Parts: sequence; C-alpha cells; structure tokens
Amino acid sequence: MKSVRRFGVVWLLLFMVVAAQAQSVAPPSPGGAAAATPGPLSRQPSGAITIRATRISQPIRIDGRLDDAAYRDIGPMTSFIQQEPHNGEPGSEPTEAWVLFDDENIYLACRCWDSHADAIRSKEMRRDSANQRYNDNFGVLLDTFHDKRNAYIFSVTPSGGFTDALVTDERSLNSDWNAVWTSHAARFEGGWIAEMAIPFKTLRYNAADVQTWGINLRRMIRTKNEYVFIVPMNRAWASATAMLHVAAAATLVDLEVPPPAVNLEVKPYALSSTRTDLVGRPAVTNDFYNNAGVDVKWGITKGLTADFTYRTDFAQVEDDEAQVNLTRFALSFPEKREFFLEGAGIFTSFGSVGPAAVSGSGSDAPSLFYSRRIGLAGARAIPIIGGGRLTGKVDKWTIGALDIQADDEQSIGVPQTNFGVLRVRRDVGRRSTVGAIVTNRSVSASGAGSNQMVGADSSFSLFQNVYISGYAAKTQTTGLTGDDRSYRGNFSYAGDRYGVLVDHLAVEGNFNPEIGFLRREAFRSSFGGARFSPRPKNARHIRQYHFESSIEYVTNTHNVLESRQARANFRTDLQNGDQFGATYTRDLEALVTPFQIAPGIRIPVGSYTFDNARLFYSPAPQRPVSGTFSIEAGTFYSGTKTAASFRGRLELAARFAVEPNLSINWVDLPQGRFTSTLIGNRATYTFTPRMFVAALVQYTSSTTSLLTNVRLRWEYSSGSELFVVYSEGRDTFPLSPIQGNPIETRGLAVKLTKLLRF
Repeated sequence: MKSVRRFGVVWLLLFMVVAAQAQSVAPPSPGGAAAATPGPLSRQPSGAITIRATRISQPIRIDGRLDDAAYRDIGPMTSFIQQEPHNGEPGSEPTEAWVLFDDENIYLACRCWDSHADAIRSKEMRRDSANQRYNDNFGVLLDTFHDKRNAYIFSVTPSGGFTDALVTDERSLNSDWNAVWTSHAARFEGGWIAEMAIPFKTLRYNAADVQTWGINLRRMIRTKNEYVFIVPMNRAWASATAMLHVAAAATLVDLEVPPPAVNLEVKPYALSSTRTDLVGRPAVTNDFYNNAGVDVKWGITKGLTADFTYRTDFAQVEDDEAQVNLTRFALSFPEKREFFLEGAGIFTSFGSVGPAAVSGSGSDAPSLFYSRRIGLAGARAIPIIGGGRLTGKVDKWTIGALDIQADDEQSIGVPQTNFGVLRVRRDVGRRSTVGAIVTNRSVSASGAGSNQMVGADSSFSLFQNVYISGYAAKTQTTGLTGDDRSYRGNFSYAGDRYGVLVDHLAVEGNFNPEIGFLRREAFRSSFGGARFSPRPKNARHIRQYHFESSIEYVTNTHNVLESRQARANFRTDLQNGDQFGATYTRDLEALVTPFQIAPGIRIPVGSYTFDNARLFYSPAPQRPVSGTFSIEAGTFYSGTKTAASFRGRLELAARFAVEPNLSINWVDLPQGRFTSTLIGNRATYTFTPRMFVAALVQYTSSTTSLLTNVRLRWEYSSGSELFVVYSEGRDTFPLSPIQGNPIETRGLAVKLTKLLRF
C-alpha cells in the first residue's frame, strides 16, 4: 500500500502544479492571420489558406433548412478540391459551406448539390458507427490549439447520422469520444443539407479572447468514390484517413470565444442487473445486483480537463468479438469501455510509428499501455472503486495522468490493486514530438511485489511523407532482475507512388509491462519492405495498382532464428471502390517448445517451412453487400491448411443491416485433422441517430458455445443514456456437462445515466 500512497501523492502534486502552471501561461498571440480580405476564404500565392469565422447576432436553428438570415447575408465557401479521383481538380458536384459563431456555439453548415440526388448513399444513421464511411458525408476538422498535430472531427450524413472523434498526433482516431453537440441533415431536390452547432464549452483551446485555429472541411460523394476538401490534399494519404493530417488544414481566424466560466459535468448512473453463471466457481442463479456511481468532468482551464469516477460500472459494454488463433501467441482485444477510451490517444501514442507504408509489419510490437489490464482479469470483470484522470495541453506540453483503484475479487484470487500512469509529450518543430511515460502497478499480476515501467519515445515527421520514430523502455518487477528492456526504431516513406518501411524491435526476456500487452516475449525482429503503386493514365476502371514485397526476420535474444516470413502482395483499386488482389507468404517457424494448436493436437519441436497463397475481393462500401471475401491454401507446419472467410455488411433495409463474420480453417496435420470454425453476426436496427438496438451472435468451434449479446442504447437527451443489455451463453455440445441444461451464462442489465452541465 506504500507504493499506492506514493503514486497517489505524486499524481495529486502533479495535478496541482499543472493546474497552477496552466492558469499562469500567457495567452498566445493569434499571429499568423492573413491580411484582411473580403469573403470568408482567401488563398495566398504561397498556398496558405485562411478562413474567416463570421459572428452572427441570432442563434442558428439547427433544422437542416438553411433558411436563417445568416445564410442569406453571408456568402458561402465553394471552392472544394478533389483528392480522389482527380487530384487537384474542382469537385464534380458543387459544395457550399459556412463557418459562423455566436456567444455560445460555433456553427458549421453545408449545402451539397448532387446532379443524381436520387442516388445519394445514406442508410447508416447510428451515432459513431464506422459504417458511416460507406455513406455520403460532410465533416469538419478543428485544430483548436493550432498545434498542427491534434484535433476534433465532427461529421454528418444525409440521413442524420453523426460522428465525433479525436485525432492524436496525426495518427490515431478515437471515434469513441462523445461530445455534447447538435446536428441535423435533410434532403432537398438538388442534394442535401447539414447543420452543426458545437458549444464552445465542449471544446478545449488556448486562453485568448480571439482564437486562431486550424480547420479542414471534407465532403465524400460515395457513389463516385470521390473525396473533396476545402484545402488541396496529398493523394498519397489514404482518402479515408486523410483528415488525420492536421498540418494540412487551413487557418481559421476572427473567432471570438466566450470568457472563462465554470465548466463542470456531473454524470451519475443507476444500474440494476441479474446474472446466472452455471460454469463459474461458485455457480450462481438469478443473482440480483444493484449499483450506483458517478463520473465528474471538470474543465480546469480551456486546455486541461480532469475526470473523476466513483464505483465505475461497464454493464452496457458489448461483448468482445471472437477471433481465430492458430498461432502460439496471445491475442489482444480492443478496449470498449467509455471511461478508458476518452483521451486514450495521449497514453496509447507512446511508441507509435508512422503510417504503414508497407503492409504486414508490427504485429509483434508490444502495446506499452493497454487499458484492458485495468478492471479485467482475463474475461472476468474486476470492480473499480474509483479513480481520476488529468488530460490536456499546456503550451507545447501534452499531459496525461491516470490513477485507478481496482477492488479485490477473492473468488479468483485477485487482490486490490492500484494502477497509475503518467505520460508527457512535448511538441518539437512543426510536426515532431518527444515524450516519456511512467506506469505503476501496486500488486504484480503474479500476486507478489509490484511492477513499474519507464520509457522515452520520439516521433519525427520530416518533409511531407518521411517519418522516423522509436522508443526505449525498461520495467521493474519484483522477482525479476536484468534483461528487462525493450526498444524500437522505425523509418517509413509513405508516398503515393512509392513506399519504404524499415523497422527493428527488441524485447528482452524479463521485459514485463503489466499495464501493457506483450504478444511475443524475448525476441528481436527486423523488417524491411518496399511498395510500388502506379496510377495508370486514362484508365476508365482502374484507379491504382499496389505491388509490395517484404521480409521479416525474428530471432530470440541470443540471435537464434525463430521465425522468418517473406511476403509478396498485389492489389488493384478500381474507380468504383472495389478492390481485389493476392498475397503469397513463405514462412519459417523454429519451435523450441511444443504447443497445442487444437484439443488433443500438439505441434512438436522442430523447424517448419510452409507456403500460403491468398486471394481476396472487397466490394465497394456503397454496394448492398460489402466487406472482404477471401480464400487461401497452402502447407502448414508439417501438413496443409485451407481457409475461407467473409467479413462484411449486408444492408437489408434503410435502417436495418447485418454484419456477418465467417471464418473456416481446414487443417490436416500428421498429428490429426481438425476444423476451426468461427461464425458471427451483428444485426442492427436504428430508430434514430441516437437510438438503436444491436444483437451480436457468435459461435466458435474451440469453445462449442453460442454467445448472444443484445443491446438497446437510447440517448434520450444529449449526453444522457438508457441501456438495456441481455447476454446469454449456450453450450452447443450434445452432451452438456451442466446436467442437461444448455444455458451456461445469462444476464440482464438496465443502466440509466443523466448528464448535468454547469
């Protein structure tokens, strides 16, 4: 408990010092604005683009109609430029946009003309759904600190679906961040209209009455697979993620923000649930549970936010999606709990690398902050007593501090544990950073002693497409001495026509980040790859080819070869968005210990070389059936493997879609034959952008269990939600061991939250 108290005191002192420092930082000058010119947008001969925000005297009615006086009195911006398919040319359809503000909100609106309005693609309206990228879309990026690295993204579809997300270091996109804002979209005879009202209270920015921000506007015309922006965008950047390039944004000037005020959000919750678990020890039937707790968010300054949580509960979170694993290494699963998702980019950015200029690298790289280590032991939830988080920016420093106290769980031998993380990062030059991280786990995962990690990282963005990054880290775990370091260096050139990637990674045998994730232990990996991506001229149907070749060489810490993979990949991108291609790999695996690949089947010690060929086809996302179909075949260890899979989306109606996930592997080894099967499906019906019901059903042959999770989410007012969640696990094996009862687990939870803003 001494280490817990020490870390808590350090965290509290840091919190107080940073808050005091932030209050004393002199407001930055809004310099850099262009000389006054008429109209909301000006383009300088140097290429600099300035957008002027216009103050309005009356609030805008957010109804998707553009009939307010402001739209008649203030001219729109119209000169949107294609990134794809014809880079640098004007958009094929006219787009009009406005940036307005009053004392409470910044308003963004668009009128998107379309000569084929009846073909506008917009069936997904569920908030934050990744499937919105398959629809027509209008989005805005706001770089409120004007640091050309981090930003907010807000987007709207013609059917009213909306997304809010955070961009961190121009690389990671966190769409699980939820803000309080208003939007509305509507169709008209010649296209569609969208309006957004984003309260200044929702955003974080520097302390100055008149602000200078970065801004970018994007429209997606999905039927043409066309992307247009208000600024010219490099075609080397993948269209779906081009908005992450914050440095390319225009400059937004003349924006006046309200004076500082209390910025406090309180979000209490109440929960009632019942649970049956016939496979647990001890087994329970209809176990009733009631709980209540609260989350508090305090805007200390315009740049720093503190979050506190008490008796946190995640009953509303959807179950993990099953994965097929035919390797000897562990699988990681994505974080889905809202408290850990908001602001996660500050912590998870440690050790991050540049864009994947060549595919196939980095699969063994450790995650040095993996929030699923907190409040979870395997698949078992551990109660969280409470905790706090401080995130934000002070001048050139980005700061993140996290302290969580998890309760004990005596039934599985988990003691009460404190988790602490401190992350700092400083902006260097125009787009580069250096930083450090410290983590502390008061009780080691082994149950004895404690665990700490300290590390430093850097990321340098040079020229337009050159990235150099790396990290060095060291852990300290009770009972482990020496060989406790890890380091990585990465170079990438991610141009449109060419790509080069070189990566070296080392993890020593006792390197043990217990608030992180290690897929592979005690190894050294070297990767090199190149890509050639020509664009054929005057091709009616083909947009771009991609040819890739790479090799990865993995040894143990004594430089003895363990794995090697040579890879060749070919892909064709069609103008309509379809993709197809082929991949060939030649693998070598040197096993020094046997491992079990399926029940009763073990791969013995030895050196194995095997080949695999894969063909795939991905229909364009605007098609009624989209996703990826693939088949593959080849040798596998000392036998053979054949596989087929489909993961995609079928739109059955305007508000109803299913997302099947099917994977079958037929493996024939001298030790035996087996079939690994994964069948899953998510079905979603959306009532409104803020209300939907989703059902996830999945079966894996490795567990013989059929798992069902049904969730109703209703955001009955902005930031306030009702969740109803039903989950069930059934044993599909004919001779069920549970006295003939196929039910293994069953649960029902009802959770209500209410957002109070001050």
